[in-house]
Amino acid sequence: EVSLVASGGGLVQPGGSLRLSCVASGFTFSRATMRWVRQAPGKGLEWVSTIGSDDSDSSSATYADSVKGRFATSRDNAKKTLYLQMHSLKPEDTAVYYCALVTSATLGQGTQVTVSS
Repeated sequence: EVSLVASGGGLVQPGGSLRLSCVASGFTFSRATMRWVRQAPGKGLEWVSTIGSDDSDSSSATYADSVKGRFATSRDNAKKTLYLQMHSLKPEDTAVYYCALVTSATLGQGTQVTVSS
């Protein structure tokens, strides 16, 4: 059974940074293209980033325009963990963040990020 558990969220001031992690199990993580999505209060899901299966090539990750230049996705296949490093956070980044396989609509356990002064 696929399990995806995100963590690392919290309350941060505008301009601050957070690093999210997502631990995966139940599938061959090292072969899976992964994505981060988020859902802000009262809004639908928004794609944030996608990264290919090769953990030695984080430069291949793609990003939504709203986070480009501020967020960076990486992965450690040995640890079956996906990361999202977030810098220069803005109030509009407030959302529940989830990781997911690109081939599935299933979301795991998300983590709340709140950007507020």
